[in-house]
This record gives sequence, C-alpha cells and structure tokens, in this order.
Amino acid sequence: MVGVFVRLKLLVLRNSLRGSRIVGWVFGGLIGLLAAVGTLLVGFVPFDRPETSVDLLASIHAVWLIGWVLAPVATGGGDETLRPEHFALLPLSNRRLATGLLAASLVGVTTLVSLVAFSGLYFYGLRFGPAPALVGLLFAVLQLLLVVLVYRVVMAALGALLSSRKGKELGILLVALTGLSGIGLNYALNSVGPAIIQGQAPELVAVTRVLPSGWGAVAVHAAGTGSWGLVVVLLGGLVVLLGVLLTIWGALLARSVTSPSFRGAARVRSSAGQSSPVTVSPVGAVVRKELRTWWRDARRRVALMSTLIMGVVVCVVPSFSGDSTAPLALLGVFVAVFGCLQAGNLYGFDGSALWHTLVTPGAPRADVRGRQFAWVLLVAPLALVLSLVTPGVSGRLDLYPWVLGALPALLGAGAGVVLLQSVYVAYPLPDPRRNTSPWSSGGRPGCARVLMMFAITLLQLAAALPVIGVVLLGELNDSAVLKWAGVPVGLAVGGLLAWWWGALALRRLTDRGPELLNTVAKEL
Repeated sequence: MVGVFVRLKLLVLRNSLRGSRIVGWVFGGLIGLLAAVGTLLVGFVPFDRPETSVDLLASIHAVWLIGWVLAPVATGGGDETLRPEHFALLPLSNRRLATGLLAASLVGVTTLVSLVAFSGLYFYGLRFGPAPALVGLLFAVLQLLLVVLVYRVVMAALGALLSSRKGKELGILLVALTGLSGIGLNYALNSVGPAIIQGQAPELVAVTRVLPSGWGAVAVHAAGTGSWGLVVVLLGGLVVLLGVLLTIWGALLARSVTSPSFRGAARVRSSAGQSSPVTVSPVGAVVRKELRTWWRDARRRVALMSTLIMGVVVCVVPSFSGDSTAPLALLGVFVAVFGCLQAGNLYGFDGSALWHTLVTPGAPRADVRGRQFAWVLLVAPLALVLSLVTPGVSGRLDLYPWVLGALPALLGAGAGVVLLQSVYVAYPLPDPRRNTSPWSSGGRPGCARVLMMFAITLLQLAAALPVIGVVLLGELNDSAVLKWAGVPVGLAVGGLLAWWWGALALRRLTDRGPELLNTVAKEL
C-alpha cells in the first residue's frame, strides 16, 4: 500500500502542478534549501568545545520541529493532496492508512529540504569515523519521520478540537501557545545562538538535548565517544515514539472520517416577539449572519486567529530581545493589518452558497456592506484596546497620536481590502461537510493570487500615509494640535476608503458574479 500511496501522490502532483503553483514551489524550495544548507554546514564546522556541535545541532533541529508545526498554523493550511476521506470506503486499518499517508507525505519539497538539513548529522558523524556517520544517517531519516508525524498529529488534533463546539476554546488556546513559540524561535535565533557557541545557555541546551529532535545529535556524539549503549537506547526510544505517533495519527484519521464535522448541540433561541435593531435591514441581517459564521466555522476562526497571532508575534519579539519597544506600542495597528491577510477569501469560504446572493435582487450590496461591518466589529475592539494600552505599557506615550490616528484609517481600509481580496483573488476551499481539518483545508491560492493579495494589502498600508504626514508635520513644528489632528484625518480616510473600496468590490461582484461563483464552487 505504501507504493500505491506514493504513486498516487506523484500522479496528483503531476496533474495539478501548473504555472504559478510551480513557481511557488520553486521559490519556497529555494528559501528552505538555503536554511537547510545552513543547518547542514553546522556539522562541518569545528568548534573549540567538542559539545558545541551537539548543542547547536540539537537546538537547530528543535527549531525545525517547531517550524514544521508553526508554518501550517501561520498559513492556515497544510499538505492535503491526499485526504483521508478519499479512502474512507476502503478496507484499510487505521495503521495502514496512516502509514500510507505518511509515505505520501514524504513526497514533496519540504521533506526533501528537511532531509538536507538533518543530513548534517551524517557529516558530523564523519568527523568520528564511518560507524558514527552511519548512525547520523539513520537518525537523519528517523528525525525526518519524526517532524512529519508530529506535524500530522498536531494538525489532526487541532482540527478535531476546532471542529467541536466544546473544544474551540482549547483549540484557540493551543493556537496562541503555538504562535507564542514563534517568539522563542526568533529569540533563540537572534540572541541565544551566540550564547550556545560560548557555552552560556546550559538550560536551553539541556532542554533541546532532551527533546526527541535532539536525540540524533546526542546519539552521533555518543557513537563517536564509544558510548554505544546510549546510542541503542536513543534509537529504540525514537522508534517507539514514531510507532506511538503513527498509532495516534491513525486513530485521529479514523475519527475525522467517521465523526460528524460538528459535534455539540446548537442552541436555538426563539426570536418570536423579540425585535433586534441589527436585523431591521438587509445589511444588519448580513452582519448578524457573518458574526455567527465567524464564531461557528472552524476554518474562519483559524484564518482569523492565526494571522492575529502572527501580528502579536511580530510585535512582541523585538521587545523580548531588547531591540526596541516601539513595535509593542504598535501592536493594535499590526492586529488591524494582519487581520486582513487570510480573512480575504470570504466567498471562497461560502463556496456555492454565493449563488443565493447572485439570484436575489439587491442582495449583493447588502452582502458586501454587511461583511465589511462584520469584519470591523470582529477586529476593531481588540485593535482599539491594544492601541490604548500598549503605548503606555511600553513607555512610548509619544506614539499615541501615531497609533490612534493610523488605527481608524487601517481599519476602514481593511474593511475594503477584505472585500477586494474576496472578489478579485478568491479561491476554492474543500466542502466542510467532508470533515476536513480546518488547519489543513487543502485549498491553495496559488503564487499569482498570493502576490495579488499582498499587492492589495499594500493598499491598506498606504491608507496610513495621510495620517503619517499630518502627525509628522506636527512633530516637526512641535505642535500638539497637529499631532492629534491625525485622529480625525484617520477617521475620514478610513471611512472614505471603506465606502470606496466596498463600492469597487460591489461592482466587481455584480459584473463578474457568475465567474466568481464558478471559481469558488469548484470541487476539491
């Protein structure tokens, strides 16, 4: 069955890799290869302390393990070329299905790049002789299996959590913890690396050696010093761990295929005799529908939470490393910007449901404006609270005019950008009724769409330029009035751009609605 799964993966890739997707693979592969070669070279470099190579390899391999989990969380998806529901009707046990999908997961650019990185163990072993080199080669393969299995188990577990009404809080907490691990990742690369070389980070090194990702480096060093008993123990422990992870993944695959995508009773409240000011208009009805959908749809929660967490990581990391407190003061602004990155595929989330909007007279306008209001209601409260708090906490009171002026401009522009992305660069997603993990949705925007999404996002950043100009003029003239004049300017710019870009999205939806429906309703 392993050969069948591998050939099937190769066949799907051969028929699906076209144009921009190939460019994306090549571009991403080159970036990953540069990082992998840098990791591999650590095995060549002789250090003054014999333990330095072990410490660096164990620490860098821990970074690779975290990256394998963090990257899909940050991007909201993983490799779903072959999905477990494709094989639901076949007489395959959980372990055989997991083994076959694991073999198929090893076919790809990311696994090849990771194998190059772990090959540093082989070259490190060559410094001791042929036998330690073979140990390094064996552990390089086993650690590749380890990172792939850990990534698969974590994604499947998070998918199961976020598909449950009761588990969404715990799932979002795990998302936050995973995002915060990026802080430690960046801090380790920037600050702790030199400390490891100088032998000044014993606590961190002790942790990375104990982690399974560091067992390979420890085993190669043990083989070089003649401690073959430790090599056998580490090898056996890693094999057992791989077996346990494979079993857990198989159980999670069976659960995802056989369990309903939503577990938990919906609480339906009767609206008889009640009047709600939100639903007195078509726009209000769309707002209410969107807010409920963002709360209930696991895929939308993942798309919004992962980008918001990345904004937190980008701002908090510099303050931890002692570089500057200014990014922390700008946290609310970054949340407003990052909240657009993966939220701009609203019609892709809806899929064929767009048909109802297109055939209902007057519905496109209410739909566009309602989605804009809903996005602002989701992002603006958090961004506003952070903008009011973080400049004071970071001790940068001078940044309040900048932050409070730029925030309304970016929120208004973001409400327009989200709809522009949804109508210009929408892409299909799998049917959620197939129990697909929200962390591995299988839908891919493609390289061309990604570039266009970033280009549209730059429009949002450009919305802050008038505010920056006004506040900067106040700084140069030492005028508090001009500085705080950026706030009304930001409100005006944000409102204008939200209305204007929403109108452009509405025109596109009206003129090219059938083509958009054909795009987002494609079967994946």
